[in-house]
Amino acid sequence: MDKFMERKWIDGRGLACPLPVVNAKKALAEFQGEGVLTVLVDNEIAVQNLQKFGKQKGIGVSGQKKSDREYEVTLQISGNQETLQGNAAQASQKEGCIPDSKRKGMVVALSANVMGNGEAKLGKALMKAFVFALTKQELLPETVICYNSGAHLTCQGSECLEDFKTLEAEGVQIVTCGTCLDFYGLKEKLSVGSVTNMYEIVELMEKAEVVIRP
Repeated sequence: MDKFMERKWIDGRGLACPLPVVNAKKALAEFQGEGVLTVLVDNEIAVQNLQKFGKQKGIGVSGQKKSDREYEVTLQISGNQETLQGNAAQASQKEGCIPDSKRKGMVVALSANVMGNGEAKLGKALMKAFVFALTKQELLPETVICYNSGAHLTCQGSECLEDFKTLEAEGVQIVTCGTCLDFYGLKEKLSVGSVTNMYEIVELMEKAEVVIRP
């Protein structure tokens, strides 16, 4: 290994999914050329997620167990690979356009304030992680629709508020069902985005190229 190769370490121990991957992606994007990034994590799921991320991006990746609660994942950008930022810039130049952070025709529909069926506490944690992960995607949705108990997600007291505000700042349209806000007594507590109606919800879904329902 070239002794002049750039090296970075990040500590992902104690971080909930998907933070280890998000932080690794950010660190890799800062490399100017060849480089090695070592990520410390404390569970096998995080190792698997980082390995999958590396393979998807065409980055050399390996992992090893250091102790019962400590794992080390190494991601390497070699001489025949570009940084994540470089790949994005090259793609934009080839297309001859300014990169758009949103994917045209993508709608995310959140019909509940939990993700999946089962224990409510776990479902809320999963939904919080989903909305956070959404903010870290290379291509963001055009619109996020919240309805039924999903109306709680955009209202005062929601743990997802800052992430929704981040999405809105990036140009993502955030809309919440007015009937649902009324039903749950939340209309005065809406803290991000705007109120919508069922006609517009149907129209947005009908025109969408893809609708994501977690």
